[in-house]
Amino acid sequence: MTAIVHDFRSDTVTRPCSGMRKAMAVAEVGDDVYGQDRTVAALEGRVAEIMGKAAGLFLPSGTQSNLIALMIHCGRGDEFIAGQNAHCYKYEAGGAAVLGSIQPQPVENLPDGTMDLGKIAAAIKPEDPHFARTRLLALENTIGGRILPEDFVREATGLARQHGLATHLDGARIFNAAVGSGRRAGELAAPFDTVSVCLSKGLGAPVGSVLVGSTDAIATGRRLRKMLGGGMRQAGILAAAGLYALENNVARLAEDHARARRLAEGFAQYPGLSLEMPQTNINFMRVEERLGDRFAEHMAASGIGVSGRYGELRWVTHKDVGDDALAAALEAAGAFFKGQGERVFAAQ
Repeated sequence: MTAIVHDFRSDTVTRPCSGMRKAMAVAEVGDDVYGQDRTVAALEGRVAEIMGKAAGLFLPSGTQSNLIALMIHCGRGDEFIAGQNAHCYKYEAGGAAVLGSIQPQPVENLPDGTMDLGKIAAAIKPEDPHFARTRLLALENTIGGRILPEDFVREATGLARQHGLATHLDGARIFNAAVGSGRRAGELAAPFDTVSVCLSKGLGAPVGSVLVGSTDAIATGRRLRKMLGGGMRQAGILAAAGLYALENNVARLAEDHARARRLAEGFAQYPGLSLEMPQTNINFMRVEERLGDRFAEHMAASGIGVSGRYGELRWVTHKDVGDDALAAALEAAGAFFKGQGERVFAAQ
């Protein structure tokens, strides 16, 4: 198996830079379960401030952050509405149902990542003992690299409030959405009761997410974190990485977005590959069936790491892939379509 030289699989593969490692090494620490880690408290307060919320809670992962948010808003036998492609529905191992006894009600995502408002309204259950009680609308921004339109967010969260529902935002890449839209992250978070913010994707921290919301919501979340095994001790070492990321790695997300566009433009010249122009740092590439898996196999053999299968590849740009990585990926694609890749696989 060829080693990955240029890794486009996800922005989760980023590694701490020397400055981040230094910040981690000198971080003040204490026992966070006892509320004595000042660096964790500083991170929680900083993210809450940026997002315009009263309080924050540092968590090991975005999956746990979303789960705790769902459990804050929904009890056993309650229901949350989310997109069919939402991370909290599709990619978190059914945790809401298994661990929270919460029923998911998925609604089809439209190509731009939104959902039909009429279908959201139709999914809200009436008060009737036959039905689960609908308690929450969960949205995601970005979703599949797409920035949710401002009008949709306003209308969808307004609809939720009309029906007495709480709102949660999976903002794992909310800073990508902010940089890509030219709006402040706090503006994007404003319509939601709780927001999950990931530090270990494009921001480059090794671990962690922060859930923000009201003081009461986060107090409940802190208890749930302990219940779910997410309480950490001298976690300031990790929180320091998050603080460093917030100070140094937000504005530079624009570089990732620009590289994603250049990658799409470069691939667009080749027959059999189709991409939309990305809004942020994620490209989805459709590979024609006639090429089978040969294109993906050729990229892997060229040291290019990319995720996906069944004719769709996901390319993610991040701080650890620079211009050299783009050049290598496009060169490998060129070699494939000039027939070099064809000869390689014909000889196997």
